[in-house]
Amino acid sequence: MSKVLILAPFSDTQLERLRSRLEVMYESWMDTGKLLSSEQFIERLEGDGIDFLVVEADFVQRDVFEKVSRLQLLGVCRGDAFQIDVQAATDNGVLVVNTPARNATAVAELTVGLMLSLARRITEAHDMVRSGRWVDPTAAYFSMRGSELSGKTIGIIGFGAIGRKVAKFVSAFDTAVLACDPYITAEQMGDCGAEKVSLDQLMSVSDYVSIHCSTIAGTVGLINERRIAMMKQTAYLVNAASSYVIDEEALFTALKERRIAGAGFDVYSSWPVRADSPLLTLDNVVLTPHIGGATAETIERHSTMIADDIERYLNGERPLHLLNPEIWGRSAG
Repeated sequence: MSKVLILAPFSDTQLERLRSRLEVMYESWMDTGKLLSSEQFIERLEGDGIDFLVVEADFVQRDVFEKVSRLQLLGVCRGDAFQIDVQAATDNGVLVVNTPARNATAVAELTVGLMLSLARRITEAHDMVRSGRWVDPTAAYFSMRGSELSGKTIGIIGFGAIGRKVAKFVSAFDTAVLACDPYITAEQMGDCGAEKVSLDQLMSVSDYVSIHCSTIAGTVGLINERRIAMMKQTAYLVNAASSYVIDEEALFTALKERRIAGAGFDVYSSWPVRADSPLLTLDNVVLTPHIGGATAETIERHSTMIADDIERYLNGERPLHLLNPEIWGRSAG
């Protein structure tokens, strides 16, 4: 029986499904607290005769693919596969499959949660009650007065799976949705209830700017000092995508000087946030510890997608989420 080594968090249901056809070795990095080095991968894959490998956080580089003999398929429990040398896998005849949009719902829901927390000052209100500072029964009506999402303009930068989910969710609040993405047509955006606009227009008129673009050469520093200065003083910025997209220093200054109303973050330039980070001195931000995709449903979703593609391969069928389809013919079976 072929063997699969699963180092990603995986659902019990899908583990049992794979056990009906494979010998499963399950060692989630979230349980072990360890990521394997290239040397450890080579020793483990060769020593245990592993045919299939599933990872989430581990890096798998060229030397691994060149020095293992049995590996047929690598499953990556992520939408991207930045930590995998896909070209090396291709050169060595190893199929690579991923799990696109596995956490789109989770990240989109957290994004809307950050918007609501900013609009209604939920974290501040919670702290007031929990700390015992809510003494005057009517004081919060004045000090905690917020605003509604209804009637606001939501600007979405990056209109992939997560951006589209955000557009769908915020439309329930009777908002106007603008979007900017050079790879998505106005018609495609319109089908999702969004209007395609330029980035500068989006920054200028949105009440909430929500970032959902990938980190590529063209997006690093995209939200710079000039564009931050375009935002309305009453506007909020939410980033659950990438810290590299924003000029963090310029944004901090705008927040500190109240040139924008506030911001919500789930991603940062350091992880975890440094104790001396200036973000921690601000009272107009909501900060979450990079939990955008951290839901049980995300694990179930990527587990099912990976198990589906492994089963397709075992049945002699082309995996659905194949990142190197050019080698399918010579790798099948």
